[in-house]
Amino acid sequence: MTIYLNALGMICPLGSTHASIRARLFAGDSGVRPDPQRTNAAGQALCLGAVAADARLPEGGHLPLRERSRNNLLALAALEQIRPQADAAIARFGAHRIGVVLGTSTSGIAEGEQAFRRQVAEGAFPPGFHYGQQELGSPAAAVAATLGTTGPAYVHSSACSSSGKAMASAARLINMGLCDAVICGGADSLCDFTVAGFSALESVSAQRCNPLSANRNGINIGEGAALFLMSREPSRVALSGWGESSDAHHISAPDPEGRGASLAIGQALRRAALQPGQIDYINLHGTATQQNDAMEARAIDALFGAGVALSSTKPFTGHALGAASAIEAGLCWLAMQDDNGDGLLPPHLWDGAADPLLPALDTVAVGRGLGRPPRHVLSNSFAFGGSNVALVFSRVED
Repeated sequence: MTIYLNALGMICPLGSTHASIRARLFAGDSGVRPDPQRTNAAGQALCLGAVAADARLPEGGHLPLRERSRNNLLALAALEQIRPQADAAIARFGAHRIGVVLGTSTSGIAEGEQAFRRQVAEGAFPPGFHYGQQELGSPAAAVAATLGTTGPAYVHSSACSSSGKAMASAARLINMGLCDAVICGGADSLCDFTVAGFSALESVSAQRCNPLSANRNGINIGEGAALFLMSREPSRVALSGWGESSDAHHISAPDPEGRGASLAIGQALRRAALQPGQIDYINLHGTATQQNDAMEARAIDALFGAGVALSSTKPFTGHALGAASAIEAGLCWLAMQDDNGDGLLPPHLWDGAADPLLPALDTVAVGRGLGRPPRHVLSNSFAFGGSNVALVFSRVED
């Protein structure tokens, strides 16, 4: 049974429309910028992938207080873009047959941070704060409430693989006959908790991240949301394969040999009934940390060799953690559409200083295209705790 990605709504540091995101992506125009409000121990402003300050977000006044957070408003901004298609699915199948499965790692933590600062300073929480804003299931509840759906609604929170796993779970709901359509994807918002946490691990870069480079020195935290309408209704792009695995190697470090990553990729290829040589492009997890890039490069080299075009798009968006998989899936989806007739591929922004300790891989330069939209694309996401997910997208010709 083929599962299709019928519509995409996305807001990220590259913009909030398909046209703006695609234009900046293919032009090599990064959305990562220094944030003077957040600095490292040396006082340097950290580079972050923030949604533009003037981006229009829904007001969210229809939501109960416990579901009002910037994180949920990012999700609703993405939802607005696919609202006509979502409403049509509800009309066709019924509200009880529509699911909502999202990924997040932050939910309303930023609201909690602000509230606790107020409590310390003034002795009381602000009236606009509800502890439930931080509940990880809140984004799915907010989307379901906005649409009026009554099907399964839940959230995955497995760090950087969250929204990829949400998409795999959504496909399973359809395959099991529990839903006819699912709103799936993820949302994450910038907050001090995650910036400080990754800084404590010495994993955050004060410069734009530099994946696969000998000079790489960490990630840029990002934010955003990407939501798909997934169903059996035919459309241009299908989720043809997915694979999941768990390393259980270390709480924050990946298995150096990439065995869990390779297992997830292999499962995704088998489910899609594809051979490695049929993949036109790979969207790397590509965090620009020493250990992730080394592990992923070895896994890709072992499975694909040096003959497949690839890039990390995190220098464009930052690492949106729980939303990263869905945002990167969205970038792949945009590249596979008819209006990308030249088959432009997401470029790999880096300093070009290849790490001699890593296998040589075929990184995409700005402006490189296939002469046709990509037919089959692989997107990887590897999380803390060894939670791995690989997604394969396939273009469906008329």
